[in-house]
Amino acid sequence: MRTVFWHDDHIRMIDQRRIPWELELVDLYDTPAVAHAIYDMIVRGAPAIGATAAFGMALAALNSTAASHDALLADLDAAGEKLKSSRPTAVNLAWAVDCQLKLARESSSANPDDLRDLLLAEAQRIADEDVAVNMRIGAYGAALIHDGDTVLHHCNTGALATVDYGTALGVIRAAHEQGKRFHVLLDETRPRLQGARLSAWELEQLGVSYDIIPDTAAGFYMRRGEVKLVLLGADRIAGNGDFANKIGTYQVAVLAKENGIPFYTVAPISTIDLALASGDEIPIEERDAAEVLAPFGNPIVPAHFHARNPAFDVTPHRYLAGIITEYGIARPPFTDSLPKVVSGVTL
Repeated sequence: MRTVFWHDDHIRMIDQRRIPWELELVDLYDTPAVAHAIYDMIVRGAPAIGATAAFGMALAALNSTAASHDALLADLDAAGEKLKSSRPTAVNLAWAVDCQLKLARESSSANPDDLRDLLLAEAQRIADEDVAVNMRIGAYGAALIHDGDTVLHHCNTGALATVDYGTALGVIRAAHEQGKRFHVLLDETRPRLQGARLSAWELEQLGVSYDIIPDTAAGFYMRRGEVKLVLLGADRIAGNGDFANKIGTYQVAVLAKENGIPFYTVAPISTIDLALASGDEIPIEERDAAEVLAPFGNPIVPAHFHARNPAFDVTPHRYLAGIITEYGIARPPFTDSLPKVVSGVTL
């Protein structure tokens, strides 16, 4: 089952807040519902958010009562702004919205119904392409994993974070499908526990050997020499290779560097934002402190205690051994290699 897909006349997706306890589907019928699903993390993971946004634009067109091309464009612009504002860090969201707006503006048909059909077809193409891209990424990255390795992973980058298959967990999946025997350590990834809830659930389905560890235990296993490779995802990659990913990534990168462990981020080229010179320009989402004080509605301290809750951090490019994409592994200097993969050059 895909994480997000078009069903009849609306969007249907897996509610990731319910995993691993139950597999529940949610139906979305309008733009506010799609924006809420992105903000509330019913859907999460940069590629999955991008596909959701593409379908969201198609849904906005379907719901619009506009009878002219210009009126429909105005409705699409409003929907695009609403979707973009739901989560600011992952570039895939804005990328998908802008793809749909560009298609709408450049359409040669003045018939709004024709444009509605085009937008839905484009959203489906984006979703299908995500799966194919992830499988190509997996094939490139799997060569880095060897029998007997222990791989450290942070957050969730599998099928749930994409339309299907996954990015960093897709690399792990590809290596498993090749018959390699290895082990995965999953950072729990506080405060929303994407590693403990989602990544562990996915590896259970695949039959991949794993252990959940506290976020604070990563350095323990690295220093003991147990970790041979670090693989994780990205929500936005700047032109110099700096990248934003789930909070806690930066400290994993520093620990890996200290212990001489290769550290890779894994992402499609839609996550690369060459317009940004460095990670200092990436907007970082700060979420409700209640996620820290009362995870999933369960208080762990008094409600009046103070907390801060950045959703992402930025890891400087100097910590990266490479960036695994659908066009191969981009390596330093990233100012040379990233423009090549973005333009479709296979490395």
